[in-house]
Amino acid sequence: MDMYQNILVVIDPTTDEQKALNRAIDLATRINISAPDKQINITAFFSIFDFSYEMTTILSSGERDTMRQMVINEKQQWLDGIISAINSQIKITSKVVWHNRPFEAIINQVIDHKHDLVVKGTHQHDKFKSVVFTPTDWHILRKCPSPVLLVKEHEWPLQGNILAALNVGSDEAEHLSLNNTITKQAKNIAQLITANVHLVNSYPGTPVNIAIEIPEFDASEYNNAMQAHHKEAMNNHANSFDIPLSKTYVEEGLPETVIEQAALNIDAELVILGTVGRTGISAALIGNTAEHVIDQLNCDVLALKPDGYISPMAH
Repeated sequence: MDMYQNILVVIDPTTDEQKALNRAIDLATRINISAPDKQINITAFFSIFDFSYEMTTILSSGERDTMRQMVINEKQQWLDGIISAINSQIKITSKVVWHNRPFEAIINQVIDHKHDLVVKGTHQHDKFKSVVFTPTDWHILRKCPSPVLLVKEHEWPLQGNILAALNVGSDEAEHLSLNNTITKQAKNIAQLITANVHLVNSYPGTPVNIAIEIPEFDASEYNNAMQAHHKEAMNNHANSFDIPLSKTYVEEGLPETVIEQAALNIDAELVILGTVGRTGISAALIGNTAEHVIDQLNCDVLALKPDGYISPMAH
């Protein structure tokens, strides 16, 4: 089974409880049990930048380097303290770098050290209990070449549910291969954590302008045809992966609404979706869909890129 071996965990310096690190250790431990011959590494990663050291003209560049190094060492000790308190069989190393843009530091680390998974916690906003995504999260989702697991508060119980969000109505090669990647990943993780795989797909309703401009246009016939097309595509996809049709959902509506509803209905612990890495307008639209979906969910989200995706930050 092809699974993660070189995991990068983004550490949150503002909290004591490192839920991303705990989730990564849990996942790595299960991978280790299923494939004891594989060496699994976790890198606990953290980028720091203190503007006051950069601005001061009093210091020589040598002194500035020394002060930076002191700050890095201090954080490294803090991080090593967290790691040493963890009782785990998994090899965990710490890495602290000085960088003013955390997302760049993270993606450079992924590219340079070939990490196959990034795990990052999301911020809970106590006032509304909604999750606030930082620009760092969005940059990582859009530009990171490896899968990204965003960790929320939901537990991963035994016999829980994993929801794979697909785009089965499309004939584009990129979508078809991404559907397969998402479903394979869902099945692999389900096997690791003893969960059930469900598949969800949304399709658009009747475009209002057509219904208005063409009086003889039959909206319900159009909807029925659209639904039938997506249901058939879903059934074929589910059958090819041996997923029971009772665990598939094809609904009309916006992807974020349909996926959120399905996740709530089955109390999913993990939603797996694709972020199609095109550039330009369609990337913004597709990016936004993924972002809206992720914003709405109260469980972990694993975002995957299409095969062959190359990060715009690859050097």
